[in-house]
Amino acid sequence: MTEAGVNVTYVVAHACTAAGAIDRVPKLTTVTVPVAVVDPLPMYRQGILSVLSPAGYSVECPADVLSWAQRAQRTLVLLTLSSEHTWSILRRLRDMGREHFVVALVERNASALGAAAVQSGARSVLWRDVTTAALRRTVEATIDGQAVLPAAVAQVLAAGSAQTGVAGVPLPEQVSWLRHLAAGSTVARLAADVGYSERAMFRLLRLLYQQMGVNNRTEAIIRAQELGWLVPAPAAGY
Repeated sequence: MTEAGVNVTYVVAHACTAAGAIDRVPKLTTVTVPVAVVDPLPMYRQGILSVLSPAGYSVECPADVLSWAQRAQRTLVLLTLSSEHTWSILRRLRDMGREHFVVALVERNASALGAAAVQSGARSVLWRDVTTAALRRTVEATIDGQAVLPAAVAQVLAAGSAQTGVAGVPLPEQVSWLRHLAAGSTVARLAADVGYSERAMFRLLRLLYQQMGVNNRTEAIIRAQELGWLVPAPAAGY
């Protein structure tokens, strides 16, 4: 791979049609932003490269993305959040103080994980099984200063901002997790029930414990019991 850089070129060409209309063809302005891909699977990284290269992008897959990012004032990183190490990379890119745009890649329907990524510094979020068209659109929009999120992620963020403002108050979905745990469910079983991978579920529970100001599952259940969160809401009409 060559020196990472996104070269997006547009040309406006004017051609009068028989009706006097003007056709416009892309070209003219050049924008260069280095792009990197961070994912544990070489085939996945190669797949992203094969999607973006024909669109005019030049992409690198650096072994040390933090050192790579220090070479430019503006960068874009496609970062799969698959481990605590990658979350640390996300936070460190956020803290660099430059325009390092991160597009976080998470498993489909892991909306709470996507929301956590935004709160940790990601500019945009994509499902990891993103289509080629959506990938190109998101890269272009993110470089252009926009944030692109799946609707489900936006809903989680909106629900969080709509809370009463009391610190530590979880979302209804998170209360449901606590009820499962209090009933004796394992994290693996909870993950299967709600549709997350076990790794993602552990990550989400750690974030919930931090939000509640507790250190572990037992403390979280005790705190939830004290606050009355484990009592199911009464059915309509009662």
